[in-house]
Amino acid sequence: MDFDFTDDQQALREAVRRWVDKGFAFERRRTLAKAGGHSRAVWGELAELGLAGLAVPESQGGLGFGPVEAMLVNEELGRGLVHAPWTNAALAVPALLAAAPEALQGEWLPRIADGSALVVLAQQERAARWALDRPATRAERRGDGWVITGAKIVVPAGDEADAFVVPARIAGADGERAGIGLFVVEAGATAITPYPTQDGARAADLRFDAAPAALIAEDGLERLEHAVDIALAGIAAEGVGLMDRLLAMTVEYLNTRRQFGVPIASFQALRHRVADAKMQLELARSMSYYATLKLGAPAAERRRAVAQARVQLGQAMRFVGQQCIQMHGGIGVTDEYAGSHYFKRLTVLELAFGDTLHHLGEVAARMEDTAGVFV
Repeated sequence: MDFDFTDDQQALREAVRRWVDKGFAFERRRTLAKAGGHSRAVWGELAELGLAGLAVPESQGGLGFGPVEAMLVNEELGRGLVHAPWTNAALAVPALLAAAPEALQGEWLPRIADGSALVVLAQQERAARWALDRPATRAERRGDGWVITGAKIVVPAGDEADAFVVPARIAGADGERAGIGLFVVEAGATAITPYPTQDGARAADLRFDAAPAALIAEDGLERLEHAVDIALAGIAAEGVGLMDRLLAMTVEYLNTRRQFGVPIASFQALRHRVADAKMQLELARSMSYYATLKLGAPAAERRRAVAQARVQLGQAMRFVGQQCIQMHGGIGVTDEYAGSHYFKRLTVLELAFGDTLHHLGEVAARMEDTAGVFV
């Protein structure tokens, strides 16, 4: 199998890297974090690069690129610690809106592509943990439309978004629970409680009280699972970019810091720890590629592959982050040093869309589904 990237893919990677190096230096990121983590301006800059519409079809004003291009962009945004909910808004949401009626797609996808609208997925609930098939939020028909009642938590950039894609349980005609539908709810119809997150970004809890909603699909669970797998593959790629840069910073520090008259990089114990971290990084990179390449596979095979990758990434992000901070010593945990911010972001990513133990359970659950399938 050929794992080389095409010239166009390499050009995309280099374009994003140039923007990160020029327009998103660490001091800007730190300033945004100290100001409360607002990221709407950064979203606009990503849109100017065409990245907001990366996964939006060309017919709707986007670039129509695929999973490999998304992976490369996520790696570079991770390397630069870029402050925006790009995976959620630019990858997961267009995948969900692809199932919407043509009029609803035309209302939102062109605006997502040009950056004038920020739409994020709001799927997490307290009681459901990370399970996608147990939402307590409910949807009911009212006249010719729909209304949503319930709550969602930890919604990225929830107080900056223009609208949300909300999974909700549809009540059957006899009052019994039916399928899980997908809806677009505009921010103006939502009670929003915002707060900063550990990594310097922003999130919000949402409350819907008979909020008007536009239907994407009445039977949306499979589409939701696919979109979350796309997001998980994006998180894996971002994690690789974060670890790659943090490890490079650590090696540079070890070569600069001197003790007993020599660089501490010459100490064998530290060299072994760097080698272990590098091994974890390369394992994570391989599994990130694997998850990306499996996004087009049948559902059971895809979900198992993504869960396997997420388990490896969860272990690697924790290990590499902890090792690099420990090798830095005290400076590694100061707010003024970039390494601490990379560590915080890795810690938050390890919990995004389910922690490592949750995805280990997903792997076990999918083993029987894919029995006899060569992956």
